[in-house]
Amino acid sequence: MSVIVVEFITLDGVVEDPDGSGGTAGGGWAFRHGREAVSGDKFRLGALLDTGVLLFGRTTWELFAKLWPGRTGEFADRLNNAAKLVASRTLHDVSAWQNSALLQGELTDAVEREERDVIVIGSVEVAKQLARHGLVDEYRLLVFPSVAGAGRRLFDDVVHFDPVSTTRVGPANLGIYRTS
Repeated sequence: MSVIVVEFITLDGVVEDPDGSGGTAGGGWAFRHGREAVSGDKFRLGALLDTGVLLFGRTTWELFAKLWPGRTGEFADRLNNAAKLVASRTLHDVSAWQNSALLQGELTDAVEREERDVIVIGSVEVAKQLARHGLVDEYRLLVFPSVAGAGRRLFDDVVHFDPVSTTRVGPANLGIYRTS
């Protein structure tokens, strides 16, 4: 089992509001490069969507639950059919998006018990909490040629990685990194 964090990220490390739905001053930085820049399986998850489990925080899950259920196509079908866990203390109903379930117990304990690969999409606070406990094995970062200047960042401390690969994906670069 591996824990994989996938994020859209700017050159200056900001992960907040890539689509502009958060209404931040610098939001929408990923979507400024066009829909093609963010559509499809940009993180090269492939079969992991069939065999693993997606892990979301409440905010990201609510956004995705509004956007994805009505979409079709190879990637949308895989995402919609994937098993999903939602880490939330306030949500009680996750029926808006198929195959979603509320995470039972504490986040880190539940992830440590999980037998499937866990893919954290967005959900910055979930990713940070797992990283603080040494549970993240891999980061897949789609780096856009933008500088947001301000906003939440994925990394607050010094972190060292082992680079696995870098691939140009439209206007962005997909970097895959393993934790040391």
